[in-house]
Amino acid sequence: MSIVLDFEKPIVEIQKKIDELKKMSEDSGMDLESQIRDFEKQAQDYKKELYSKLKPSQKLQIARHQERPKFLDFVELMCEDFIELHGDREGTDDRAIIGGLAKMDGKPVMIIGIQKGKTTKENLEYNFGMPQPQGYRKALRLFKHADKFNIPVVTLIDTPGAYPGIKAEETGQGSAIAVNLREMSKLSVPIVAIITGEGCSGGALGLAVADRVMMLEHAYYTVISPEGCASILWRDASMYAEAAEALKITSKDLLELGIIDEEIPEPLGGAHTDYKATADSMKTSIIKAFEELNKLSAEELKEQRYNKFRAMGRFIEG
Repeated sequence: MSIVLDFEKPIVEIQKKIDELKKMSEDSGMDLESQIRDFEKQAQDYKKELYSKLKPSQKLQIARHQERPKFLDFVELMCEDFIELHGDREGTDDRAIIGGLAKMDGKPVMIIGIQKGKTTKENLEYNFGMPQPQGYRKALRLFKHADKFNIPVVTLIDTPGAYPGIKAEETGQGSAIAVNLREMSKLSVPIVAIITGEGCSGGALGLAVADRVMMLEHAYYTVISPEGCASILWRDASMYAEAAEALKITSKDLLELGIIDEEIPEPLGGAHTDYKATADSMKTSIIKAFEELNKLSAEELKEQRYNKFRAMGRFIEG
């Protein structure tokens, strides 16, 4: 059974009534088609209204939905001939970041993303989507490989943040992310980044210095998790809803602020309700972006990328 979020419970109740009417119609032979259609229209109208007015804290729940499509799901649906490339060439292969060569619409791409699991076993393998320094170094190796062979880069981001453990700090977590920021800004090939679920802190930014930064409709992108922000400001993580509102974490807010370039629509109910439709929308946006970016020279790409990130932020002088 699909996981039901708190705010979705009224929809479930209407669906139960529809199922009861259908069973009653089958068992008794009564013609209840008109009532069933009325309830189905009511459910659809309510769902459309609900999802058009979601609060940031509700989008947070959808972005973290256990059944939301993961990186490898998108690779399977968007790409052909994916060949995974392993390791950071220093003896480690961080499974939280996966990448490799593939074809998209018949053309080569280097696709790199943060992978989460769907089961406890998978989450342990992928460290709950929290990369370690070795993962960012693996991504850097693949960025440079793509740059050398003039292959465009796609990154898909879904992380609660880089792994905060002592071992990660000892092996250079901050440095690894910082090097990625610097080196991504200097790549001569087009880069498209998409926040597909959680996009939290430097762990997300380490793969998101791109010519086009996009977000799925119900993803979020922020410098700190709402729970972390609430813990710092109010010393109370339960105030995460207020923090989520203040942080402007949604795709609409970030599009308005110029942090992202495009919001990619999700199926009604969220990406977990229709993997293929979500992947098709993403693929269309990626191909369109590459068609535009391929018209630019390497120097023009780097200059526009630099100016894009330098222009971020709003300053008010008192």
